[in-house]
Amino acid sequence: MTVCYALPPVRGRLTHEAPLAPLLWFKSGGAAEYLFEPADTKDLVDFLAALDPATPVWPLGLGSNLIVRDGGVPGVTVRLGKAFAKVERIDETTLKCGAGASGILVSSNARDAGIAGLEFLRGIPGTVGGFVRMNGGAYGREVADILVDCEVVLRSGELVTLPLSALGYTYRHSELPEGAIVVSATLRGTPGDPKIIGAEMDRIAAEREASQPLRSRTGGSTFKNPPGKKAWALVHEAGCRGLRRGEAQVSEKHCNFLLNLGGATSADIEALGEDVRERVKAHSGVMLEWEIQRVGKA
Repeated sequence: MTVCYALPPVRGRLTHEAPLAPLLWFKSGGAAEYLFEPADTKDLVDFLAALDPATPVWPLGLGSNLIVRDGGVPGVTVRLGKAFAKVERIDETTLKCGAGASGILVSSNARDAGIAGLEFLRGIPGTVGGFVRMNGGAYGREVADILVDCEVVLRSGELVTLPLSALGYTYRHSELPEGAIVVSATLRGTPGDPKIIGAEMDRIAAEREASQPLRSRTGGSTFKNPPGKKAWALVHEAGCRGLRRGEAQVSEKHCNFLLNLGGATSADIEALGEDVRERVKAHSGVMLEWEIQRVGKA
């Protein structure tokens, strides 16, 4: 990477040419030109307010549902750590969750508090920031069903609270402003029995374990379900189960998952995905849309 940016001082950690592959589920891809791990929300606010507006900024969550291209990510990649992973109970049905908290942590806190309706978060392999941004969902529910509002730091450094109605949610999509970083979200369920909630979470965990290649280098669901159809079924019917490009493979266990068998580059994984899209288009007439986010330079 050749561009140099004048960066403001920080209280957190700012790393130049930080490898991203170790932080990603696929374990592939290039480096972040700068990786910023803010100490707290004020550190992030101050940094963005002082940062040259021309400098690209991009948020990194748990590293699932993501391909970072092999040329790396220019500008500043923001990763929210432990300071953003707290979950607090607001009242008998409401939690305030830091953007760095995982779906497992949030659903477990909801269970312990007797809050039902958040069990599906157990099945989302990501953080609050990520699934608020993309209206993440699983097992018949999505974030739009439980979100009250979210705190967001805009690219300008302004901290704002956005209600559900401002996010323009559709299937796996929001209208969050470009460059905005979610720092927390308020989620609301309904009163429930912790034992029943826990049993549902266990069912979700067991179903995921049985049907998905969770112990592999993967990115989660690759393609969005087209209206009235299942992406995995279209991929299977097009004969793509087990399809390979180099060390990248379509999972034989669940063919809406791509795998890094060990030595795949991000280019291999993305090209395999495009191969699948073309084969599905030729077979069924449906052009699948990527659900996995793809960022950085080829």
